[in-house]
Amino acid sequence: MTIKLDLKPEIEARLIAQATIQGVSVDRYLELLIERHLATQAEPEWKTLLDQLGRSPSLAKAPPLSDEAISRDSIYREREDQLL
Repeated sequence: MTIKLDLKPEIEARLIAQATIQGVSVDRYLELLIERHLATQAEPEWKTLLDQLGRSPSLAKAPPLSDEAISRDSIYREREDQLL
């Protein structure tokens, strides 16, 4: 999975510094942070969080995605366009 984050410059600098201290890339450092955070979450807590997310008012107001938006061709077309 690829995720793009728009971070404040000071947060970016702290991430780079911490990754350097750990001797890993920023990508790997973020991966380790996420893994560590998720490992501390109990399964029932995860289920509760997912249920809350599913019932979120902002999610309820979101329009459904079109068939084209979630089609395989559409997903990979965007990825191919990014690579070009």
